Amino acid sequence: MSVFFAELALLPGGWRRNVRLEADSAGNLSAVLPGASDAGALRLAGPVLPGLCDLHCHAFQRAMAGLTERRSSGEDTFWTWRDVMYRFAARLTPDDLEAVGAQLYVELLKGGYTSVCEFHYVHNGPDGRPYANRAEMSERLLRAAQRTGVGLTLLPVLYQTANFGGVPPRDDQRRFVTATDGLLAIVAALRTAAAGDPNVSVGIAPHSLRAVPPAALDDAIRGLDALDPAAPIHVHVAEQTKEVEDCLAWSGQRPVEWLLAHQPVSSRWCVVHATHLADSEVGALARSGAVAGLCPTTEANLGDGFFRLAEFLGHGGAFGVGSDSNVSTAALEELRWLEYGQRLAHRRRGVAASGTTPSPGLALYQGAVAGGARASGRRIAGLVAGERADFVVLDAAAPQLCARGPDDLVDALVFAGNANPVHDVYVGGTRVIADGRHAHEAAIQVAYRAAAEHLAASA
Repeated sequence: MSVFFAELALLPGGWRRNVRLEADSAGNLSAVLPGASDAGALRLAGPVLPGLCDLHCHAFQRAMAGLTERRSSGEDTFWTWRDVMYRFAARLTPDDLEAVGAQLYVELLKGGYTSVCEFHYVHNGPDGRPYANRAEMSERLLRAAQRTGVGLTLLPVLYQTANFGGVPPRDDQRRFVTATDGLLAIVAALRTAAAGDPNVSVGIAPHSLRAVPPAALDDAIRGLDALDPAAPIHVHVAEQTKEVEDCLAWSGQRPVEWLLAHQPVSSRWCVVHATHLADSEVGALARSGAVAGLCPTTEANLGDGFFRLAEFLGHGGAFGVGSDSNVSTAALEELRWLEYGQRLAHRRRGVAASGTTPSPGLALYQGAVAGGARASGRRIAGLVAGERADFVVLDAAAPQLCARGPDDLVDALVFAGNANPVHDVYVGGTRVIADGRHAHEAAIQVAYRAAAEHLAASA
């Protein structure tokens, strides 16, 4: 058993002083005791927060951050960005993916995340044929996560068509395309490879309604249910207005409307982006129990638009945040820009706050912990007995936190600057970031540089 002591820790009911955290040998919290003694415990260096889950991530895209910003000859949109991303993905080798994944996961840990949901869709070789081991690329991400110590929900992606109505896939999508039984074989292989690892879970990600025909979606979910009826299901939906228009032309329904009408959407689902919702969809999505997976820095980078957060929260909706294309790896930046985007859209402040939680920072942080845990399919819902011992220790001397008491601490954390206040990070009771550093980061950076150079040279 490991025992930790925090002078100040954020529990589900709010900040508590002198908190004793006891973790069993499997890395689960066996006791969380406020007002306790520090006898025999490791005293933590500063205020303690529950770990956040990055609920939407494409790891390989970290290596292309900054390479997609130059203006093209025409109008730049999500769709022109996607063409650049496809060309980049075509060059990726298994070694590249493992190296980039490990680098990213170290950055995410240092940025305040303790776990990540990997929405992984580069399955095949450059010629579009599956590797001899169908799960080769997915297993490389699993190895990267296990090396770095980050918690992982691995979500192999089902991708079959280029648009609604069964439009055949484009040639530059060949690395993504998988038959439904092939996708389920990858899932089964990953479940075997990760068996017994409490830091890993496996689900699926039908890429989007435009990329997965209805019959294939039904078959994939039935197949997943046969393996694990509680496993998470993530899907991109309604990210762009063109997607909404194309869905209406195909089905007469908007994407979220169609999904809710044709699938048993529940709390095991994470609906990613959902940027463009009609009034009726906002409440219906919230009532379904699905988590809205919001990625503000990527959604801004791609020009997606603003999610209807105020209305969604008004209906009791659950949300979490993700790094998506990894133009940012800082959890606090996602929370900050989630609120700032809403302030710009509504021209008022404190949009995420409420009468019961007047601190927008606290409302965002606690909401993202709860929603991220639900989307991950793992027991990471905060500092509570029975959950994983995943937590972040802040630097008590960080300037932005000076003279800030519990009522103001999370607001200062989220809104008072970009200096990284993360001191230590624990995953399953094991310290994976110590005084802002990862034990393997130097070697991981060497491998990452080699991968980045290979990818740039083959451009």
